[in-house]
Amino acid sequence: MTLRQIRKTVLFLILLLLAGAGGHWFGGRSQRSQYAKSQVEYQVNRNAPAGREDLDLSLFWDVWDRLYRGYLGSGNLDPKKMIYGAISGMVASAGDPYTVFLPPTENKQAKEDLSGSFEGVGIQLGFKDSKVAVIAPLVGSPAEKAGVKAGDLILKIVDEKKGIDKETTGMALPEAVSLIRGEKSTSVKLTLARDGAEKPFEVTITRDAILVKSVEVQFIDNPRGKIAHLKLLRFGERTNEEWEEAIEEINNQKAKSKNFRGVILDLRNNPGGFLQGAVYIASEFLDGGVVTWQDKGKSGKEDYRVNRKGRLTKEPLVILVNEGSASAAEIVAGALVELRKVKLVGQKTFGKGTIQEAQDLTRGAGLHLTVARWLLPSGKSIDKEGLKPDFEVKPDEKDLPAEASAKAGQTKDLQLEKAIEVLANP
Repeated sequence: MTLRQIRKTVLFLILLLLAGAGGHWFGGRSQRSQYAKSQVEYQVNRNAPAGREDLDLSLFWDVWDRLYRGYLGSGNLDPKKMIYGAISGMVASAGDPYTVFLPPTENKQAKEDLSGSFEGVGIQLGFKDSKVAVIAPLVGSPAEKAGVKAGDLILKIVDEKKGIDKETTGMALPEAVSLIRGEKSTSVKLTLARDGAEKPFEVTITRDAILVKSVEVQFIDNPRGKIAHLKLLRFGERTNEEWEEAIEEINNQKAKSKNFRGVILDLRNNPGGFLQGAVYIASEFLDGGVVTWQDKGKSGKEDYRVNRKGRLTKEPLVILVNEGSASAAEIVAGALVELRKVKLVGQKTFGKGTIQEAQDLTRGAGLHLTVARWLLPSGKSIDKEGLKPDFEVKPDEKDLPAEASAKAGQTKDLQLEKAIEVLANP
């Protein structure tokens, strides 16, 4: 190699090194600029909260910095999502599936559930053996019409329009609700597992506007006298108002009928709701006493007693329950069983024995926090056990996948027929 060639080669290497260094400098500057911008826009405060200066958050911020400075897609990082994700993980570390952090969208959905008006398929979700499960399909909802049953496990959620294809293993309830819910006339496909079914099956549900009625009453003419079939479908914001209308209708029928036989309180597929609503409903049938206890652990126990004068305290009463009867519905049923020795007809209840407090946070987010266990008047917990019926009656339906069983139809309500028999022939 000549001296001239050597000089050219050295010059080329110098230029190459300078180009690489410049690229690294400009790239690093770009990343640092993006990083600094994100900190300013979201006003990230790295200080420990007042009174918790002992907390060492250095690892958290170290990982945060490494993402922004080294991650290939750092320009697409959303600090808000990162913060929400960190909070969700922190809350999930409690190991309680009912204690959850709700970003603004999910928190809005939770409030819609209690108001009784939203668009979706009409499923109340919970956990069964740590798996996402159907507590109950709402009466008249698209899910019920498609054949979804209380107790079904939801294994997978597919929404082609949204590009969603996710298994539910390890999924939090708010995420499951968000994925299943959607605009009217759109569809979602669920993979379900059901006790007694040989293998999982798929069901496609078309979403609709859901307006959830809390209370319905119908009257049954029986040779032994007229019977009020009082359906309590949920404990929401409008429940007490609708309950008053139903009780007034029952009292009018009592005044007209020479032989009023009694009331069947139907709590089937009632997923629960407000604790105070449960106390209010139970008080309709009780002269006094403790409806339920709250066990707050180190804070002790608090009792919730009959809080008003009931109008059906002397009427014969039978209660219908099934796997979809949960939470506040179990509080009512359990109190009436222990304090009035009321008979239960149907199937074992869901067994949700904890109480969640809904707390609003900044920026529209929310936190559902398990604050206590609820106990029967005797002090017994039915968490994960449920209430066992005095008369166990399974629905009259063939053991078919959801869509097929829906088409086959249920010819008789054997559970209701048994409740009528028990009430008419005590």
